[in-house]
Amino acid sequence: MLKALADSGIEVTVGVTNEEVLGIGESASAAAAWVNKNVASYVPSTNITAIAVGSEVLTSIPHAAPILVTAMNNLHKALVASNLNFQVKVSSPQSLDIIPEPFPPSTAAFNSSPNSTVYQLLQFLNNTNSYFMLNAYPYYGYTNGNGIFPIDYALFKPLPSVKQIVDPNTLFHYNSMFDAMVDATYFSMDALNFSGIPIVVTETGWPWQGGPNEPDATVENAGTFINYLIRRVSNDSGPPSRPNIPINTYIYELFNEDKRPGPVSEKNWGVLYTNGTAVFPLSLSGSSQIMGNATTVFCVAKDDASEGKLQDGLNWACGQGQANCSVLQSGQPCYLPNNTKNHASYAYNDYYQRMHTVGATCDFGGTATITSNDPSKYDKFSHRY
Repeated sequence: MLKALADSGIEVTVGVTNEEVLGIGESASAAAAWVNKNVASYVPSTNITAIAVGSEVLTSIPHAAPILVTAMNNLHKALVASNLNFQVKVSSPQSLDIIPEPFPPSTAAFNSSPNSTVYQLLQFLNNTNSYFMLNAYPYYGYTNGNGIFPIDYALFKPLPSVKQIVDPNTLFHYNSMFDAMVDATYFSMDALNFSGIPIVVTETGWPWQGGPNEPDATVENAGTFINYLIRRVSNDSGPPSRPNIPINTYIYELFNEDKRPGPVSEKNWGVLYTNGTAVFPLSLSGSSQIMGNATTVFCVAKDDASEGKLQDGLNWACGQGQANCSVLQSGQPCYLPNNTKNHASYAYNDYYQRMHTVGATCDFGGTATITSNDPSKYDKFSHRY
Protein backbone atom coordinates (compact mmCIF):
# COMPACT_ATOMS: atom_id res chain seq x y z
CA MET A 1 0.00 0.00 0.00
CA LEU A 2 2.85 2.42 0.80
CA LYS A 3 4.34 1.63 -2.61
CA ALA A 4 0.99 2.26 -4.29
CA LEU A 5 0.84 5.71 -2.64
CA ALA A 6 4.29 6.65 -3.97
CA ASP A 7 4.43 9.80 -6.12
CA SER A 8 0.75 10.53 -5.43
CA GLY A 9 1.46 13.50 -3.15
CA ILE A 10 -1.14 12.13 -0.72
CA GLU A 11 -0.20 12.72 2.91
CA VAL A 12 0.17 9.36 4.64
CA THR A 13 0.07 8.44 8.33
CA VAL A 14 1.60 5.07 9.20
CA GLY A 15 0.50 3.22 12.31
CA VAL A 16 2.33 1.36 15.05
CA THR A 17 0.02 -1.51 16.09
CA ASN A 18 -0.99 -1.90 19.73
CA GLU A 19 1.01 -5.13 19.81
CA GLU A 20 4.17 -3.21 18.86
CA VAL A 21 3.88 -0.39 21.42
CA LEU A 22 5.46 -2.24 24.34
CA GLY A 23 8.49 -3.45 22.38
CA ILE A 24 9.16 0.01 20.92
CA GLY A 25 8.74 1.56 24.36
CA GLU A 26 11.24 -0.83 25.88
CA SER A 27 13.91 -0.61 23.16
CA ALA A 28 15.33 2.39 21.29
CA SER A 29 16.86 0.01 18.75
CA ALA A 30 13.43 -1.56 18.11
CA ALA A 31 12.08 1.96 17.45
CA ALA A 32 14.95 2.69 15.06
CA ALA A 33 14.37 -0.57 13.20
CA TRP A 34 10.64 0.22 12.93
CA VAL A 35 11.32 3.69 11.49
CA ASN A 36 13.85 2.30 9.01
CA LYS A 37 11.47 -0.41 7.83
CA ASN A 38 8.17 1.53 7.75
CA VAL A 39 9.17 5.15 7.10
CA ALA A 40 12.75 5.76 5.92
CA SER A 41 12.60 3.14 3.17
CA TYR A 42 9.54 4.82 1.56
CA VAL A 43 10.22 8.55 1.80
CA PRO A 44 10.44 10.84 -0.08
CA SER A 45 8.55 8.96 -2.83
CA THR A 46 5.69 8.26 -0.42
CA ASN A 47 4.69 11.43 1.44
CA ILE A 48 4.67 10.05 5.00
CA THR A 49 3.87 12.91 7.40
CA ALA A 50 3.01 11.18 10.69
CA ILE A 51 3.34 8.07 12.82
CA ALA A 52 0.26 7.08 14.83
CA VAL A 53 1.47 5.19 17.89
CA GLY A 54 -1.13 2.58 18.78
CA SER A 55 -4.90 2.92 18.57
CA GLU A 56 -6.70 4.33 21.60
CA VAL A 57 -4.00 2.93 23.90
CA LEU A 58 -5.22 4.69 27.05
CA THR A 59 -8.67 3.06 26.82
CA SER A 60 -8.07 -0.15 24.83
CA ILE A 61 -4.79 -1.38 26.38
CA PRO A 62 -4.40 0.67 29.59
CA HIS A 63 -1.58 -1.61 30.83
CA ALA A 64 0.59 -0.09 28.09
CA ALA A 65 -0.23 3.50 29.13
CA PRO A 66 2.91 3.95 31.30
CA ILE A 67 5.19 3.17 28.37
CA LEU A 68 3.25 4.97 25.62
CA VAL A 69 5.13 8.28 25.77
CA THR A 70 8.46 6.46 26.05
CA ALA A 71 7.60 4.64 22.80
CA MET A 72 6.73 7.97 21.16
CA ASN A 73 10.03 9.47 22.37
CA ASN A 74 11.99 6.52 21.01
CA LEU A 75 10.34 6.88 17.60
CA HIS A 76 10.96 10.63 17.58
CA LYS A 77 14.66 10.11 18.36
CA ALA A 78 14.86 7.57 15.52
CA LEU A 79 13.35 10.16 13.17
CA VAL A 80 15.88 12.76 14.36
CA ALA A 81 18.69 10.28 13.61
CA SER A 82 17.28 9.84 10.08
CA ASN A 83 16.78 13.62 9.68
CA LEU A 84 13.04 13.04 9.22
CA ASN A 85 11.73 14.67 12.42
CA PHE A 86 10.63 17.88 10.68
CA GLN A 87 8.67 16.03 8.00
CA VAL A 88 7.21 13.23 10.15
CA LYS A 89 5.31 13.97 13.36
CA VAL A 90 4.67 11.43 16.10
CA SER A 91 1.34 11.27 17.94
CA SER A 92 -1.11 8.71 19.34
CA PRO A 93 -4.84 8.49 18.44
CA GLN A 94 -7.07 8.59 21.50
CA SER A 95 -10.76 7.86 21.97
CA LEU A 96 -13.10 10.57 23.22
CA ASP A 97 -13.74 8.11 26.10
CA ILE A 98 -10.75 9.65 27.91
CA ILE A 99 -13.09 12.64 28.47
CA PRO A 100 -15.89 11.26 30.70
CA GLU A 101 -18.27 14.23 30.24
CA PRO A 102 -17.61 15.96 26.90
CA PHE A 103 -20.69 18.20 27.15
CA PRO A 104 -20.75 21.06 27.74
CA PRO A 105 -17.33 21.38 26.06
CA SER A 106 -16.24 24.25 28.31
CA THR A 107 -16.22 22.03 31.42
CA ALA A 108 -14.73 18.93 29.74
CA ALA A 109 -11.65 17.38 31.34
CA PHE A 110 -9.54 14.29 30.73
CA ASN A 111 -10.32 11.21 32.81
CA SER A 112 -8.38 11.57 36.06
CA SER A 113 -7.00 8.00 36.09
CA PRO A 114 -4.64 8.32 33.08
CA ASN A 115 -4.05 12.02 33.82
CA SER A 116 -0.31 11.66 34.37
CA THR A 117 0.06 9.84 31.02
CA VAL A 118 -2.16 12.38 29.27
CA TYR A 119 -0.04 15.20 30.70
CA GLN A 120 3.17 13.54 29.48
CA LEU A 121 1.56 12.94 26.09
CA LEU A 122 0.59 16.62 25.75
CA GLN A 123 4.05 17.67 26.90
CA PHE A 124 5.59 15.50 24.17
CA LEU A 125 3.24 16.89 21.49
CA ASN A 126 3.99 20.44 22.60
CA ASN A 127 7.76 19.92 22.66
CA THR A 128 7.87 18.27 19.22
CA ASN A 129 5.40 20.66 17.56
CA SER A 130 3.06 17.74 16.86
CA TYR A 131 -0.73 17.47 17.09
CA PHE A 132 -3.35 15.63 19.15
CA MET A 133 -4.93 12.71 17.29
CA LEU A 134 -8.61 12.30 18.20
CA ASN A 135 -11.04 9.53 17.23
CA ALA A 136 -14.44 11.27 17.34
CA TYR A 137 -17.66 9.38 16.62
CA PRO A 138 -20.96 11.30 16.73
CA TYR A 139 -22.67 7.96 15.89
CA TYR A 140 -21.77 6.66 19.35
CA GLY A 141 -22.37 10.05 20.97
CA TYR A 142 -25.91 9.91 19.61
CA THR A 143 -26.73 6.22 20.11
CA ASN A 144 -25.31 6.19 23.65
CA GLY A 145 -26.91 9.52 24.51
CA ASN A 146 -30.36 8.17 25.44
CA GLY A 147 -32.11 10.72 23.26
CA ILE A 148 -30.47 13.77 24.86
CA PHE A 149 -29.41 15.13 21.46
CA PRO A 150 -31.40 15.13 18.17
CA ILE A 151 -30.05 12.89 15.42
CA ASP A 152 -29.83 15.89 13.06
CA TYR A 153 -27.19 17.33 15.43
CA ALA A 154 -25.11 14.16 15.04
CA LEU A 155 -25.57 14.15 11.23
CA PHE A 156 -24.51 17.81 10.65
CA LYS A 157 -28.06 18.66 9.50
CA PRO A 158 -29.13 22.27 10.09
CA LEU A 159 -31.01 22.71 13.37
CA PRO A 160 -33.92 25.11 13.91
CA SER A 161 -33.07 27.88 16.37
CA VAL A 162 -35.17 26.32 19.15
CA LYS A 163 -33.11 23.11 18.95
CA GLN A 164 -29.65 24.64 18.66
CA ILE A 165 -27.09 23.34 21.14
CA VAL A 166 -25.51 26.06 23.27
CA ASP A 167 -22.74 25.80 25.86
CA PRO A 168 -24.22 27.63 28.88
CA ASN A 169 -20.80 28.84 30.05
CA THR A 170 -19.35 30.23 26.83
CA LEU A 171 -22.63 30.74 24.94
CA PHE A 172 -20.95 29.09 21.94
CA HIS A 173 -23.48 27.64 19.49
CA TYR A 174 -22.69 24.12 18.26
CA ASN A 175 -24.16 23.20 14.88
CA SER A 176 -22.81 19.65 15.06
CA MET A 177 -21.82 17.08 17.66
CA PHE A 178 -18.56 16.68 15.75
CA ASP A 179 -17.56 20.28 16.51
CA ALA A 180 -18.56 19.88 20.15
CA MET A 181 -16.40 16.74 20.48
CA VAL A 182 -13.38 18.54 19.03
CA ASP A 183 -13.96 21.54 21.31
CA ALA A 184 -14.35 19.28 24.36
CA THR A 185 -10.83 18.04 23.62
CA TYR A 186 -9.47 21.57 23.20
CA PHE A 187 -11.01 22.63 26.53
CA SER A 188 -9.62 19.48 28.20
CA MET A 189 -6.15 20.45 26.98
CA ASP A 190 -6.71 24.02 28.17
CA ALA A 191 -7.51 22.66 31.65
CA LEU A 192 -3.97 21.21 31.74
CA ASN A 193 -2.52 24.48 30.40
CA PHE A 194 -1.77 23.18 26.91
CA SER A 195 -3.49 25.56 24.53
CA GLY A 196 -1.27 25.55 21.44
CA ILE A 197 -1.66 21.95 20.27
CA PRO A 198 -3.90 21.52 17.20
CA ILE A 199 -6.28 18.55 16.84
CA VAL A 200 -6.46 16.19 13.88
CA VAL A 201 -9.45 13.85 13.81
CA THR A 202 -7.87 10.52 12.91
CA GLU A 203 -11.16 8.60 12.75
CA THR A 204 -14.77 9.54 12.23
CA GLY A 205 -17.60 7.99 10.24
CA TRP A 206 -21.04 6.41 10.37
CA PRO A 207 -22.03 2.75 9.82
CA TRP A 208 -24.42 2.18 6.92
CA GLN A 209 -25.89 -1.11 8.09
CA GLY A 210 -26.66 -2.51 11.53
CA GLY A 211 -28.52 -5.25 13.35
CA PRO A 212 -32.13 -5.10 14.58
CA ASN A 213 -31.07 -3.06 17.63
CA GLU A 214 -29.04 -0.59 15.53
CA PRO A 215 -31.77 1.34 13.67
CA ASP A 216 -29.63 4.42 13.05
CA ALA A 217 -27.01 2.54 11.01
CA THR A 218 -28.50 3.18 7.55
CA VAL A 219 -27.14 4.01 4.09
CA GLU A 220 -29.01 7.32 4.14
CA ASN A 221 -27.57 8.39 7.51
CA ALA A 222 -24.05 7.30 6.55
CA GLY A 223 -24.23 9.16 3.24
CA THR A 224 -25.61 12.26 4.94
CA PHE A 225 -22.93 12.20 7.64
CA ILE A 226 -19.97 11.66 5.34
CA ASN A 227 -21.03 14.18 2.71
CA TYR A 228 -21.80 16.85 5.33
CA LEU A 229 -18.49 16.02 7.04
CA ILE A 230 -16.58 16.63 3.81
CA ARG A 231 -18.33 19.97 3.37
CA ARG A 232 -17.73 20.91 7.01
CA VAL A 233 -14.02 20.08 6.95
CA SER A 234 -13.48 21.62 3.51
CA ASN A 235 -14.41 25.12 4.71
CA ASP A 236 -11.13 25.27 6.66
CA SER A 237 -12.68 26.67 9.83
CA GLY A 238 -12.34 25.31 13.35
CA PRO A 239 -14.81 24.73 16.19
CA PRO A 240 -16.17 27.73 18.15
CA SER A 241 -13.22 27.90 20.56
CA ARG A 242 -10.62 27.72 17.77
CA PRO A 243 -12.35 29.16 14.66
CA ASN A 244 -9.05 29.71 12.83
CA ILE A 245 -7.64 26.18 13.23
CA PRO A 246 -9.06 23.86 10.52
CA ILE A 247 -10.14 20.37 11.62
CA ASN A 248 -8.10 18.04 9.40
CA THR A 249 -9.97 14.75 9.37
CA TYR A 250 -9.65 11.13 8.26
CA ILE A 251 -12.80 9.22 7.30
CA TYR A 252 -13.24 5.82 8.90
CA GLU A 253 -13.11 3.94 6.64
CA LEU A 254 -12.35 3.17 3.02
CA PHE A 255 -13.52 -0.47 2.82
CA ASN A 256 -16.06 -2.50 4.75
CA GLU A 257 -14.48 -5.12 7.00
CA ASP A 258 -16.76 -8.05 6.22
CA LYS A 259 -14.97 -10.45 8.57
CA ARG A 260 -14.69 -8.14 11.56
CA PRO A 261 -16.24 -9.63 14.73
CA GLY A 262 -18.91 -7.93 16.83
CA PRO A 263 -22.24 -6.26 15.95
CA VAL A 264 -23.40 -5.98 12.34
CA SER A 265 -22.50 -2.28 12.32
CA GLU A 266 -18.82 -3.07 13.04
CA LYS A 267 -18.49 -4.62 9.57
CA ASN A 268 -20.13 -1.76 7.69
CA TRP A 269 -18.32 1.55 8.10
CA GLY A 270 -16.73 1.55 4.65
CA VAL A 271 -17.55 4.02 1.90
CA LEU A 272 -16.67 1.17 -0.49
CA TYR A 273 -17.80 -2.44 -0.60
CA THR A 274 -15.01 -5.00 -0.47
CA ASN A 275 -15.26 -5.25 -4.31
CA GLY A 276 -14.43 -1.54 -4.62
CA THR A 277 -17.84 -0.12 -5.63
CA ALA A 278 -19.32 2.82 -3.72
CA VAL A 279 -21.87 2.16 -0.96
CA PHE A 280 -23.44 5.59 -1.47
CA PRO A 281 -22.72 8.60 -3.72
CA LEU A 282 -19.81 10.50 -2.22
CA SER A 283 -19.45 14.19 -3.01
CA LEU A 284 -15.79 15.15 -2.74
CA SER A 285 -14.61 18.62 -1.66
CA GLY A 286 -18.15 20.01 -1.57
CA SER A 287 -18.34 20.08 -5.37
CA SER A 288 -20.14 18.01 -7.95
CA GLN A 289 -17.20 15.62 -8.13
CA ILE A 290 -18.63 12.27 -7.10
CA MET A 291 -16.86 9.08 -6.14
CA GLY A 292 -18.13 5.81 -7.56
CA ASN A 293 -19.65 5.15 -10.95
CA ALA A 294 -21.86 8.22 -10.87
CA THR A 295 -21.04 11.61 -12.33
CA THR A 296 -23.49 13.47 -10.08
CA VAL A 297 -26.17 12.79 -7.50
CA PHE A 298 -29.88 13.49 -7.66
CA CYS A 299 -32.51 14.16 -5.02
CA VAL A 300 -35.73 12.22 -5.56
CA ALA A 301 -38.88 11.30 -3.67
CA LYS A 302 -38.79 8.08 -1.66
CA ASP A 303 -40.95 5.24 -2.94
CA ASP A 304 -42.58 4.70 0.46
CA ALA A 305 -43.28 8.37 1.28
CA SER A 306 -46.92 9.20 2.06
CA GLU A 307 -48.95 11.25 -0.40
CA GLY A 308 -49.63 13.95 2.21
CA LYS A 309 -45.98 14.42 3.17
CA LEU A 310 -44.93 14.43 -0.48
CA GLN A 311 -47.47 17.17 -1.17
CA ASP A 312 -46.10 19.20 1.75
CA GLY A 313 -42.57 18.75 0.40
CA LEU A 314 -43.66 19.67 -3.12
CA ASN A 315 -45.44 22.80 -1.86
CA TRP A 316 -42.32 23.88 0.08
CA ALA A 317 -39.93 23.23 -2.84
CA CYS A 318 -42.09 25.16 -5.31
CA GLY A 319 -42.77 27.96 -2.78
CA GLN A 320 -40.15 28.84 -0.18
CA GLY A 321 -37.54 26.65 -1.91
CA GLN A 322 -38.03 28.57 -5.18
CA ALA A 323 -37.69 25.50 -7.40
CA ASN A 324 -38.62 26.07 -11.03
CA CYS A 325 -41.99 24.31 -11.00
CA SER A 326 -43.45 26.00 -14.09
CA VAL A 327 -42.53 22.93 -16.16
CA LEU A 328 -44.87 20.85 -13.93
CA GLN A 329 -47.98 22.77 -15.06
CA SER A 330 -50.55 21.21 -17.39
CA GLY A 331 -49.28 21.11 -20.96
CA GLN A 332 -45.66 21.70 -19.90
CA PRO A 333 -42.77 19.19 -20.55
CA CYS A 334 -42.72 17.60 -17.06
CA TYR A 335 -46.44 17.57 -16.29
CA LEU A 336 -46.85 13.86 -17.19
CA PRO A 337 -47.11 11.51 -15.48
CA ASN A 338 -49.34 13.70 -13.36
CA ASN A 339 -48.79 12.33 -9.85
CA THR A 340 -47.42 13.79 -6.64
CA LYS A 341 -44.37 11.51 -6.44
CA ASN A 342 -43.03 12.41 -9.89
CA HIS A 343 -43.75 16.10 -9.47
CA ALA A 344 -42.07 16.05 -6.05
CA SER A 345 -39.01 14.30 -7.47
CA TYR A 346 -38.63 16.99 -10.11
CA ALA A 347 -39.08 19.87 -7.65
CA TYR A 348 -36.82 18.28 -5.01
CA ASN A 349 -34.03 17.75 -7.51
CA ASP A 350 -34.34 21.22 -9.05
CA TYR A 351 -33.98 22.76 -5.59
CA TYR A 352 -31.16 20.42 -4.53
CA GLN A 353 -29.03 20.93 -7.65
CA ARG A 354 -29.14 24.70 -7.18
CA MET A 355 -28.72 24.85 -3.43
CA HIS A 356 -26.74 21.83 -2.12
CA THR A 357 -23.39 23.58 -2.54
CA VAL A 358 -24.49 26.17 0.04
CA GLY A 359 -25.74 23.63 2.57
CA ALA A 360 -29.17 22.54 1.31
CA THR A 361 -30.17 18.99 2.19
CA CYS A 362 -32.08 16.27 0.38
CA ASP A 363 -34.58 15.54 3.15
CA PHE A 364 -37.95 17.29 2.72
CA GLY A 365 -39.43 15.98 5.93
CA GLY A 366 -37.91 12.54 5.42
CA THR A 367 -39.60 12.06 2.02
CA ALA A 368 -36.49 12.41 -0.16
CA THR A 369 -33.28 10.49 -0.78
CA ILE A 370 -30.15 10.91 -2.89
CA THR A 371 -29.47 8.58 -5.80
CA SER A 372 -26.84 8.23 -8.51
CA ASN A 373 -29.51 7.19 -11.06
CA ASP A 374 -30.43 10.13 -13.26
CA PRO A 375 -34.24 10.51 -12.92
CA SER A 376 -34.40 12.56 -16.12
CA LYS A 377 -33.55 9.52 -18.23
CA TYR A 378 -36.65 8.11 -19.85
CA ASP A 379 -38.05 5.12 -17.97
CA LYS A 380 -40.26 2.97 -20.22
CA PHE A 381 -42.00 1.40 -17.21
CA SER A 382 -43.13 4.64 -15.61
CA HIS A 383 -43.12 6.81 -18.76
CA ARG A 384 -41.16 9.32 -16.72
CA TYR A 385 -38.73 11.81 -18.16
